[in-house]
Amino acid sequence: MHSLVPIAPMDSPGNETGVPSKIGDRLTSDVVVRLRTQDGRDDWMYCHSHLLIEKSKYFADRLSENWPTCQILDSRNCVEVYCHESDFDYYVNVLRLLYVGVDGLDVDDIWHGVRNALGILQVAVELGCPQIVTACVKYLEAVPWEEAEEEEILKIIPRMGLQAEPILARLQPVDPSAIMGIFFSAIRFATSSPPPAMNDLKTSAQEQLEYMLTEDDDAPLLTADDGIKLEVKECVKKLFSRFNNLLETLLCEPVELVCEAGIMQSFQSHLSDLSWAGQILNKLEIMREFVNNWVDASDKIVKVVVQASSTAEITEIKCKVIEVAAKVLEAIGYGTVIMPTAKRLHMVKVWLPFARITKPLIDCVTTNSEDAVAIKIDGELWQSLESTFVSIILALPSEDQAEILTEWLGSEHIRYPDLIEAFEVWCYRSKVAKRRLSLVTCNIGITHTL
Repeated sequence: MHSLVPIAPMDSPGNETGVPSKIGDRLTSDVVVRLRTQDGRDDWMYCHSHLLIEKSKYFADRLSENWPTCQILDSRNCVEVYCHESDFDYYVNVLRLLYVGVDGLDVDDIWHGVRNALGILQVAVELGCPQIVTACVKYLEAVPWEEAEEEEILKIIPRMGLQAEPILARLQPVDPSAIMGIFFSAIRFATSSPPPAMNDLKTSAQEQLEYMLTEDDDAPLLTADDGIKLEVKECVKKLFSRFNNLLETLLCEPVELVCEAGIMQSFQSHLSDLSWAGQILNKLEIMREFVNNWVDASDKIVKVVVQASSTAEITEIKCKVIEVAAKVLEAIGYGTVIMPTAKRLHMVKVWLPFARITKPLIDCVTTNSEDAVAIKIDGELWQSLESTFVSIILALPSEDQAEILTEWLGSEHIRYPDLIEAFEVWCYRSKVAKRRLSLVTCNIGITHTL
């Protein structure tokens, strides 16, 4: 049962005795509102016609001379109102609210929550009670909604027309310029270096930016035009600039001083930001500068991590380094960003040994450590990284491939990354190389002769 609204008696302009009219007062009532449901419920409400007529268009019509079906009951007019059982209490509440003054309708606690107010609003619209409708709209427009209540509002309110539109104001599509404004503010904050106490806010900003750009059941919140791409690139460029400065500091300062100053925590935070930035740039298809910056910094990054091997944060840092390196290597390996041979070879020589040594260390920690959840790397990432190495290696000149595969076959960490696919392709290509090239040469010769 829904809560019934408390009654506040009032002086009615249509009451000639000047005595406040009260709902249910059989002695003074001149009309019975008979509420009936299909389930057989039948309740009589003793009411006063001057109030019903004044505040409800529905009752004004039913009690007019133009309505032929009014019945006489104990010298009273009888108005039958049919409703669903689920709406019964809302009808009772609306009838009671007709006896509350305008000031009383402004009291917020008479609505007993969003669902009750929404039910009353539907009945008030149906019975043509403008004062109650206005008060309901005012209440629903101002109070917070739970998700389930919001869904119900979206089902009901659009059918009610202009009078209920203010309720939907918070759900209306936002002007594109406003979306752009909040995006620019958020991307600047998400790529900044605020105090550690604000890291949760920055993480939230990063998550929402990614959501804004993601196409799921709905289209992305904004289209990534040139202006957005330029702003994102500028913000990430500044992030990388701070990261490079931090690398220089870490390489110049003694390890003991670095740990005391908490610089490694800052290094880890920058890596997390870069990992997130790589996802955003990939969505926007503007990875080139990011990849180039990481390639140029790769030697320094690995050197810093090796130097800091004794610090407490090193396992988590290695995880973040692997995350970012995997994004960069994937962009190179699958042709998203085109790099010259020398740089592709350099990336393999830097990051393949790093991944080879790092994986067993991380696997060991995640198996035995209480902090395993915090530092675990998804197995799919390792598998993806392995496939990326194979793709990059197979795109190198055959002599470079031979050098890499020779080193791999002699390594104690031969199981990861597993380069057997690259080895098989290299063997096949090498075996048929002379025959293939001779056929090409012959065909070229024939063409020239012709």
